[in-house]
Amino acid sequence: MDDQEQDLVDVDPHDPGDGSLPVLRWRQAGYTNLATRRQLRAMGLRPGGQEPVARIECRGGRRFAWLYRIDLAKPKLPMTLAKEAALDRAMAARQTCPGPCRRRYFHALPLKTLGTCLECHDGTPADPTTYVTLPARDLAA
Repeated sequence: MDDQEQDLVDVDPHDPGDGSLPVLRWRQAGYTNLATRRQLRAMGLRPGGQEPVARIECRGGRRFAWLYRIDLAKPKLPMTLAKEAALDRAMAARQTCPGPCRRRYFHALPLKTLGTCLECHDGTPADPTTYVTLPARDLAA
């Protein structure tokens, strides 16, 4: 090998060279093998432990998403009964009014700001199609 061949280095045109990830602008061509987490999820995939290989920016850099290689992505893990039960408990905590009505709504309640549903907070009547009344807990044991 002569001196000229030793000096040749493989250079990635998308690599900024400072160790940071390349930044692509919104709708910039050239990332056909890359996808965001949402795009991977729509394809039935997940990043699978791989590090992001690029970053896509929009709105002048105020919004961004990490890009992952599709060929290294792994299939999504299936939903198990335990996962489904845990998600239902988490959603129930956000949807159930801790006030006197104890209703479970079909949407998340403003518990951080109001602490209860609107009806318990200020008397605004709730549409009956937006909640399910939970059975009263039997306190007598």
